[in-house]
Amino acid sequence: MARPKKESPTRLAIVQVAIDLFFEKGFSNTTAAAVCRRAEIGTGNLTFYFPTKEHILDVLVTMLCDYQWKLIEEYTDEGQSSLLCYCLELATMASVSEEREEMRDFFVSAYSHPMTLENIRTNDVEKMKRVFGAFCPDWTEEQFVEAEAIVSGIEYATLMTTKHSAPLPVRVSGALEAIMKLFGVPEELRQKKIQKVMAMDYCAIGRRVLANFRQYVSETNEKAIEDLLQTYHIKSD
Repeated sequence: MARPKKESPTRLAIVQVAIDLFFEKGFSNTTAAAVCRRAEIGTGNLTFYFPTKEHILDVLVTMLCDYQWKLIEEYTDEGQSSLLCYCLELATMASVSEEREEMRDFFVSAYSHPMTLENIRTNDVEKMKRVFGAFCPDWTEEQFVEAEAIVSGIEYATLMTTKHSAPLPVRVSGALEAIMKLFGVPEELRQKKIQKVMAMDYCAIGRRVLANFRQYVSETNEKAIEDLLQTYHIKSD
C-alpha cells in the first residue's frame, strides 16, 4: 500500500519547530540542518521560506513584538500604566536571560543581527511614543528615533553580561532609571515605578511570560502569521 503523501511544510510549522530549538539550545547553537531534522524536511523546503536562520529569527522577533503589544493592551485594560508594563517587560527579559543562557543568546542575537535589530527599532519607536509620549509631547519623529537607538543600547547592555557586570536587580533598576530619565519622566515617578517592579517577583513573571509566548506561537495559525508579517511589512517570500 502506498504511503499517504506528506503535506508540504508551512512557514508557520517551521517557525514552531524553530522556536523550540532556539529556546532549548539557543539561536547561535541551532543550525539550519537541525531545524530541517526536527521538522522532517529537506534543506530546499526550508530555504524556500527562509533563506537563512536569521529570517526565522526575524519572524519570531515580529511575533514577540506583537505579543508584547498585546501585553501592554492587557495591562492597561486592567488599569495599570503602559509605563509600568514597559518597565516590567525589560525586567522580565533580563531575568529569563539571567536564568537561561539559551534565552540570553536568543535576545542578544535579536539585538545583534541587522535584520532583526531594524525590526526591533522600528517597533520600539512606536512603543516609545505610546509609553513616553506624554512626557515629551513636543518631540519630533527624529527625536524618538534617536532616543530609541540609545534605549536599544541600554537594553542590550542589560542583557549582555560579563564577569564584571552588576547583579541583576542593579542592572535592571539602573537601566530603567536611565531610560525613563532620557524621556523626561519625573524623578518621583521614576522611583515609584522602579520600586514597584523591584518589589515584584519579576523572575517568576518572566518564566510565565516566556511560557505564554511559546503557547502563543504554537496556537497561531497560518493566516494569522501571514497577516502579522504584512502588518509589520516583512516579506513573506
